[in-house]
Amino acid sequence: MSKLSTSSPKHCANKGVNVEKLYKRGFYAFSTLLLSIFSLIFFIWLILRPSKPQFYLKETDIYQLNLSGAQLLNSSIQITVLSKNPNKKVGIYYDQLQAYASYKAQQITPASSLPPFYQGHEDNNLLTASLLGSWVPVAPSFGYEVGRDQASGKLFLGLKLNGHLRWKVGTWVSGRHRFNVDCVAVMAFGPNVGTGPLSSRQGTQCSTNV
Repeated sequence: MSKLSTSSPKHCANKGVNVEKLYKRGFYAFSTLLLSIFSLIFFIWLILRPSKPQFYLKETDIYQLNLSGAQLLNSSIQITVLSKNPNKKVGIYYDQLQAYASYKAQQITPASSLPPFYQGHEDNNLLTASLLGSWVPVAPSFGYEVGRDQASGKLFLGLKLNGHLRWKVGTWVSGRHRFNVDCVAVMAFGPNVGTGPLSSRQGTQCSTNV
């Protein structure tokens, strides 16, 4: 009966087999495979070159914008934003969406959350948010600035939308990318305006940063 024996790395080295060299070759082969996969994904990304989504402010209604003597603001604002995916071969996942209103570079409503959604190739989606603020502290100059806008006949209100997006190409989904959307609603405002809500129906494109 022959004797069963096993070869240790030391024995292999004595027979001319360099274990360290084998480890290095395996590491280089694995690294090359990973590099090839990432290069393929990168080249596909360059070929498709996804464009950032587009947002349009369709409607803005201010139902309440009352300032108390203690510089506390109560507000009720409704907005409708149209979201467009301009890509023909790239889908977009939207996560952690929030919207809020601002006036003269100061936030005047708490952030309102919107549900996450997926946007297919060249799809459009309408997003509606109710922005409600109760006793929100504002700068002492708030009343003065509103008075100036009323004297000029126009109120300029900023609407902000932010969150994270993920690109989808086939079955591959990218990591999260933060994006910010800045919209401006311009509405008639003055002594001759009726007692109803201040409204804007403009459909202007917003600024989007990804």
